[in-house]
Amino acid sequence: MTEQGTGSSSPTLLDVAREAGVSAATASRALNGSTRNVSAEKLALVLQAAARLGYAPNLSAQATARGSTKTVALIVHDIADPYFSSIAAGIVEGADAAGLTVTMAVTGRLPARELEIVSILRGHRPHAIVLAGSRIGDDQEALAGELRAYQAAGGRVAVVSQPGLPYPTVTIDNRRGAEALADALVAHGYRRFAVLRGPDVLHTSRDRSDGFAAGLARAGGEVVDTLETGFTEDGGHAAMTSLLGRGRDDIELVFAVNDVMAIGAMRALRDAGLVPGRDLAVAGFDDISAAIDVEPALTTVAVPMPAMGLRAIELALAGTAEPELVWLPTSVVLRESTPRRG
Repeated sequence: MTEQGTGSSSPTLLDVAREAGVSAATASRALNGSTRNVSAEKLALVLQAAARLGYAPNLSAQATARGSTKTVALIVHDIADPYFSSIAAGIVEGADAAGLTVTMAVTGRLPARELEIVSILRGHRPHAIVLAGSRIGDDQEALAGELRAYQAAGGRVAVVSQPGLPYPTVTIDNRRGAEALADALVAHGYRRFAVLRGPDVLHTSRDRSDGFAAGLARAGGEVVDTLETGFTEDGGHAAMTSLLGRGRDDIELVFAVNDVMAIGAMRALRDAGLVPGRDLAVAGFDDISAAIDVEPALTTVAVPMPAMGLRAIELALAGTAEPELVWLPTSVVLRESTPRRG
C-alpha cells in the first residue's frame, strides 16, 4: 500500500493507479466517469484506492481531456428580470435531465461584457453555452467569432430570442405578437395609444413597438406619443411619469414593450393618484408571473418562456450543426388593466 507522509503533496493519478495495480489509463477512465474497457473489478479497485489515498480528480484536467466540463453556461442580460429567470428555469430542467449543472453570467445588456464572458467561458470549456436575450445592435461578428472558436474546440451553442447568430435559435415573432395585441385592443374599443419602449438598439423593443404601431394602423388605432426609456420597471415608471407631465389627456391606453416596464408604469399612475385600468389603461408583453399579481391584472402577450429555455438546451445538447430556427407561439391575454370601452 502506498503511504502518504505528513506534509507530502496531494496524491496523483499515478499514485492511485499504483495503489490499485492498474495502468494510469485505466485509472483515468475509471475516475473520469468513462467505464469503456474498464471491468467492474478494476473499477472497484480504482475507486477504493482513490478513497484510501484521498485522491480528488482534477476537474480542469478532465475538462481538457474530454473537451468540456459537465456544465451548461447560461448568459443572460438581467437575472432580476422575470423574463430571464423563467427562461433559466426551462434550461435548468433540461440540463438536470442530462446530468449537467447550469452556471450563469449576466451581461447587463452590454455587448462588450457579453463578448468578454464568452471569451472567458472558452477557457472553462463548458459542455454548452446558451445565450438568452435580445441581440443588441447589428454588428455581431466579434461575438460570432468567439463562439466559432468555442465550437471548433467541441463546444455547443444555442440562442434564445433574436435570430441573427449562425446557431440553433429558439424565438418568438415579437412583431406579430404586438400586432395581435393591437388588433385586440382596438376591438376592445381603444383608439389612441402611447408606447413606452426601450432603447432602439434592442431588437426586441424595436420589433414590438414597430409591430404594435403597424397593427394599430391596420386596425384603426393611432400612436399619439412614444417615449424611449430603460427596459426595466424603473424605466417604465420614469416614462409614465414623464407622459403624465405632458398632460396628454387624449391617450386612452399605454403599451409598454415588456411587462416589467408596464408594472412600473402602473406604479407611476398610482403615485399620481390615478387608478390603472380606470383612469388610464395599460398593457405589456411577456406574461411574467407578476402580471396576474398586480392590481389590476395586466393585459399582455403570453410568451412561453420556460418552453423556450427547455427547447434551447435540447438543441444545444443535440449538437445541431445547422443554424436551426425554432419559432414558438405567443397569445394575447386580455385582463382587467384594459377594460372594454363603450
